[in-house]
Amino acid sequence: MTGVLAVQGDFLEHEKMLEALGEECFEIRQAKDLEKPFDRLVFPGGESTVQSRLIDDLKLYDTLKEKIESGVPTLATCAGLILLSETVDGSEGFFKTLPVRTKRNAYGRQTGSFFTTGSFGELEEVPMSFIRAPYIEEAGDGVEILSVTDSNITAVKYKNQLAMAYHPELCEDLRIFKTFLEM
Repeated sequence: MTGVLAVQGDFLEHEKMLEALGEECFEIRQAKDLEKPFDRLVFPGGESTVQSRLIDDLKLYDTLKEKIESGVPTLATCAGLILLSETVDGSEGFFKTLPVRTKRNAYGRQTGSFFTTGSFGELEEVPMSFIRAPYIEEAGDGVEILSVTDSNITAVKYKNQLAMAYHPELCEDLRIFKTFLEM
């Protein structure tokens, strides 16, 4: 069972991809939702500032951070990557569970959005949709780099966390989600 943060962003698209692989999902919208048993966690793309405020306001922070730190497999895309990052734009991050330094809106505004294909670990020709995307400026010890786009780190794995700057949920390719379910 996968809990999908559903306070803002493209959570439905993540649910559809996981459900296409037979995974049951539920939406995390309030603290009471975190009482349900789950063995995976998803932080979707969207607006990281809004998501972090809502996580705080809805009193989700402590339980979510505890789940990540306890080893629950966690998938984060775009804004989710920003939420997990130790450092963002030179400031302290939100959850700080992923030892990376991330640059927000690294490719510019909405008009800087683009689509490409590339490698994701051993997977080749993976579709990558970048929308007001961040990238990782530096990865710390123990972080496995899975994707590099235009000389920038765009996907990593660290322990139980799988994070990327792009949106695999907006493409039809299920391989990244299958990788996540196999963690």
